[in-house]
Amino acid sequence: MRGYIHMDLKQLINDDDAVSPVIGVILMVAITVILAAVIASFVLGLGDQAQQTTPQASFAFDYDGDANTYSGTGGVLTVTHDGGDTIQGNSLYLRGSGWISANTGGPRVYLQDGNETQNWNDAEGTTEVSAGSSITSALNNDYEVRVVYEPPEGDQSATLAEDSGPQA
Repeated sequence: MRGYIHMDLKQLINDDDAVSPVIGVILMVAITVILAAVIASFVLGLGDQAQQTTPQASFAFDYDGDANTYSGTGGVLTVTHDGGDTIQGNSLYLRGSGWISANTGGPRVYLQDGNETQNWNDAEGTTEVSAGSSITSALNNDYEVRVVYEPPEGDQSATLAEDSGPQA
């Protein structure tokens, strides 16, 4: 008699009963974890935040202290879109301090694009602010202003550029 156990190699190669259930369980756990992560990101609002991007644009500021402001004081600030992304007018705001009240009772902020004059905060959102577009506003020489991007559908804002007057 021989003292060894006879093993059938063909049966050993074809016998995968112990491997299949383990691989099946691992795959099911992995799929469950991935699904849970995707659902959690949208429930927590992370999916919406990832889709909202701030446009990349640069702005130039030119203050003319000798310009006519209708009030006899201060000057006129021209803000020009220098380059970058085109932005909807109803998403751009000029905010800050140092405004001079003109005959309209508030700051005069206009988009100058060819012969048209429109407000950057156009209610219909049809105004596109692109490279070369500019706005002017009457300001004291101690002004502080920011160009702010705030999309109508979002609850966040971003400052794209800022400037201060010569006496600020």
